[in-house]
Amino acid sequence: MGRPSCLRIGKIRRPEWTLNCLIPFALRAKTRKEIRYRTMSKKSIRSQDLGINLKSKHEEDLFRWFLACLLFGKPIQQKVAQHTYFEFVREGLVTPDAILKAGWDKLVEVLDRGHYVRYDFSTAAKLLHICRELEDRYGSVTGLLEQSENRKSLIRRLQQFDGIGPVTTRIFLRDVGPIWFQ
Repeated sequence: MGRPSCLRIGKIRRPEWTLNCLIPFALRAKTRKEIRYRTMSKKSIRSQDLGINLKSKHEEDLFRWFLACLLFGKPIQQKVAQHTYFEFVREGLVTPDAILKAGWDKLVEVLDRGHYVRYDFSTAAKLLHICRELEDRYGSVTGLLEQSENRKSLIRRLQQFDGIGPVTTRIFLRDVGPIWFQ
């Protein structure tokens, strides 16, 4: 096999295959069917898909969605995050108290069962820290929402948590925002 063909960009010679990462995936697709598959397969999972009724505004449902968003906020496949969320539900780890009482070892075990293996240690530590911080600052997710005057205030409060960034915030607000801030 010979060397890959190279393109000259400015004064730097780069192999052609390194430029593929710069071309949007739809343009790299060979057929219309592949383009349609690539764009349609990115459906976001909503709270209803997980059996969470946010319209009830019950603390348990709000925290379950908060927990799901923490899992979906990592760069991991949606199906893995969904499976891991259901492992938490099966173990009864759906309240901040239950997560804090379970401890790091139990959380790692549950995350591993959900195939969340690459991020299991860091996610277990993050969940413990965020649950402790949530209880100390606001008491509950309902308390967090009640202290937020509007969406902007909620975004600011969520991102003050160590480990919650724009992706997790956007996922959380996508379903909670229309219900809480009508």
